[in-house]
Amino acid sequence: MTASTRIDFLYLSEPDMIRAGVTDMAACVDAMEEMFALLYHGDYRMAGANNNSHGAIVMFPDSSPFPDMPRSTTDRRFMAMPAYLGGRFRTAGMKWYGSNIENRDKGLPRSILTFVLNDADTGAPLAFMSANLLSAYRTGAVPGVGARHLARKDSRVVGIVGPGVMARTSLAAFVATCPHIDTVKLKGRGRRNVEAFLAWLAETYPQISRVEVVDSDEAVVRDSDIVTFCASVATGDPSLYPVVKRDWIRPGTFLSMPAPCDIDRDMEAPDIRKVLDNPSLYDAYHEELPKPAHRFVPAVGVRFLDLVDEGRIARDDLEDLGKIVAKQASGRRNDDEIIILSVGGMAVEDVAWGTIVYRNAVARGIGVKLNLWEEPALR
Repeated sequence: MTASTRIDFLYLSEPDMIRAGVTDMAACVDAMEEMFALLYHGDYRMAGANNNSHGAIVMFPDSSPFPDMPRSTTDRRFMAMPAYLGGRFRTAGMKWYGSNIENRDKGLPRSILTFVLNDADTGAPLAFMSANLLSAYRTGAVPGVGARHLARKDSRVVGIVGPGVMARTSLAAFVATCPHIDTVKLKGRGRRNVEAFLAWLAETYPQISRVEVVDSDEAVVRDSDIVTFCASVATGDPSLYPVVKRDWIRPGTFLSMPAPCDIDRDMEAPDIRKVLDNPSLYDAYHEELPKPAHRFVPAVGVRFLDLVDEGRIARDDLEDLGKIVAKQASGRRNDDEIIILSVGGMAVEDVAWGTIVYRNAVARGIGVKLNLWEEPALR
């Protein structure tokens, strides 16, 4: 008996994604934790010959003989991020997005993202989905996994630089994993962004009883239990990246860095624990990019690899979050450790959370079924 060749897939709009649970941060943190264990054991693949590349990027020139070609500006790019994830997921997928800072003048997000999820056996599409929320929540959930294993259990004060989407989802993950949080310190560049964040915070987390708006990175870091830098800056000149200074940090602080960041010389000391969300991702960056690579990828983990090249820190001092999650290495060892986590962003995160949201949608009858073909015209 011949099997059916019909292929249908599910289209999930942003409202569909919300109904299917994409904004359930506690569940997303759990999904990311599960993903990190698979990552550590090697049950995944990403792009590139090394199977660990962030993705493939289309950039534009500063000038072009073609009048209709886009010009290089901040965040002007197209990006494809494919991956396969095993375990109970056993799916493949790709996030595809275009980005342009000028979108904000049009009332649009800087980046507009979509995600396609595929059956790992046939390669057939399972779903095509709106992915701005998918990406935002999985990005924030990774710092939540970090906080679960690396922050003090009694953490109360969160310091935030950059009150944008990344700050909202990171804070949501911190609250999901550190239930004693009751204070937020915030620094932003513009009054409108700060006020929007404060309004969201008051509505979403009324248990946060104290909020302080400060005017320097130092004020954000001092006396905070958890610190996150979430501000976007232009890539290319590391002297313009935000810097974390050792003198600002009190014992026991956990620093989560999903955005551009640098460290001062005192932060290079071996007693400052330096954790990477996936060491192989940073090794891939280091293989692919001219040195120093921090010019091109502003993640603090890339800076760590540059410091290894310069002989200023030891490669063995860089730790693996996946190894910690898999219980093959220690998380926080005492209440005085200072720990900094580099969050680089990986396509396997989109596959993990996208798979769960898709399966929720199927179970709940959410989305629009679309037909690819009854039978293929070419075989």
